[in-house]
Amino acid sequence: MAARWQAWFLWSFATALVVTLYVLGRAGIVSNYLVHVLSLVGINIILTASLNLVNGYLGEFAIGHAGFMAVGAYVAGVMTVKLDLPFGLAFLAAGLAAAVMAWLVGIPAFTTFGDYLAIVTLGFNMIIVNIITNIDAVGGPRGMVGLPKATNLLWVYGTVMAMLIIFRNLVNSNYGRLWRAIRQDEIAATLMGVRVKRLKLAAFVLSGLFAGLAGALWGHLIQYINPSSFTYVKSTEILAMLYLGGMGSLSGSVVGATLLTVLLESLRDLGVWRMVISPLILVVIMLRMPRGILGFRELTLEGWGRTKGVFRRATA
Repeated sequence: MAARWQAWFLWSFATALVVTLYVLGRAGIVSNYLVHVLSLVGINIILTASLNLVNGYLGEFAIGHAGFMAVGAYVAGVMTVKLDLPFGLAFLAAGLAAAVMAWLVGIPAFTTFGDYLAIVTLGFNMIIVNIITNIDAVGGPRGMVGLPKATNLLWVYGTVMAMLIIFRNLVNSNYGRLWRAIRQDEIAATLMGVRVKRLKLAAFVLSGLFAGLAGALWGHLIQYINPSSFTYVKSTEILAMLYLGGMGSLSGSVVGATLLTVLLESLRDLGVWRMVISPLILVVIMLRMPRGILGFRELTLEGWGRTKGVFRRATA
């Protein structure tokens, strides 16, 4: 009971902090740049945690997450710019479109085994970027401009909190336990009657849905989307955030996305060399810290005074 009250206190404090920053930002007391960076942090948390469902809890290896982000960004952009529809409707449509695309990609992808999913998702990412580049109606290689400034801290962190609650309940439910069983031994899970392909597809679709929502938020924060923003470089950046924080850990997704986003923003003056740092960090993590900061562990408030915030290993 105490742990539940502590969790509610943490959520309430985070909500109050976000609302306060939003109000101070609108009043001009807090700089717009700080609010912008905080919004980017939230969007990257969504991307990292959604990829964690597949790469972390399920134990697969997908590397085309930016493709689903692109689908969400362009669907939302077309609806708000070309069709003049409200952002709320475009936001939901972006998530659904990305989920449908993930379902279409996942059906053939999960008939294969091993590292073939990485090849399929990377190919999907490249196909989406090339298709968008050759569609003049959405700006082609020039990109789409004039997106309304619809994304703000409330939209971003409302989505983050909803996602973390949904994911936390899922990974602690029977679905989460089955995903971890598949990660540990897929053959044994199949022999025990687990519907492996269906469960893999469910995780992949949910992952794509939230990547699409993140794309819609990102596009209406930047107010400009371009095919080059969603290449494998962006997918690599999301992977670096995931592996920095640690796979199989929602806390790790939050930590990894926050640290790497702030780091990349602080190095923005380096220009093109900034984009070299993300893959380099991924290589260093794999060599020196393969489990990341919180790999397969969760940060918990349970027994906070007694354990002094020690990490509790997640159940396998």
